[in-house]
Amino acid sequence: MRSNAVESAVLDIDWAAQTVLPIEFQGRELQLEARAYQGKDPQDQAMALINRATNGQSAATPLVRVHSGCVTGDIFHSLRCDCYKQLQSALEKIVDTPNGILIYLPSHEGRGIGLVNKIKAYALQDKGVDTVDANVQIGAPIDARDYTLAADILFDLGFPEIKLLTNNPAKIEALRAYGIKVIEQVPVVTEPCAHNRRYLETKRQRMAHKL
Repeated sequence: MRSNAVESAVLDIDWAAQTVLPIEFQGRELQLEARAYQGKDPQDQAMALINRATNGQSAATPLVRVHSGCVTGDIFHSLRCDCYKQLQSALEKIVDTPNGILIYLPSHEGRGIGLVNKIKAYALQDKGVDTVDANVQIGAPIDARDYTLAADILFDLGFPEIKLLTNNPAKIEALRAYGIKVIEQVPVVTEPCAHNRRYLETKRQRMAHKL
């Protein structure tokens, strides 16, 4: 467990690059600060997109989304999950708050089991198996995500205290275990569809998500 007094100089990360990233979002052109990070393992990488106020409110407790990368959802807008809708909802809140941060974790694909295993699990779900049991049947963890890098990024940015956009209590506890003080859980509300209704129900019933 990390202390809130930890200095970024001793964190297990490399702040590899920084730029200004212009994005188009809901018809608006926005300029966000982008930082790329790398953990001890070169494959453990993340991006932080930061929206800072220019009116003196940048010291406000930041609103943070720690988003697990999802190729099928975030890029191809798969209806089997709610990842794309959660990402868009989180971005909407982040760009409209004085101090907002999106931490994007590509290594969290498929709750940390990777793209190939996720598609294997999808094949089992096609046969009626829910998302939890599908992971078990292919010999993968139910949830293999690790939040060390996300916590280290928040310390590096100088934000050991946050408001977190999530429905997942395990994510809150994981960040707290690394010394991040989550003072508020902000729900991410999305509308279910026929393709992801069981997926969301499984998250609620078997993984204690606040849906």
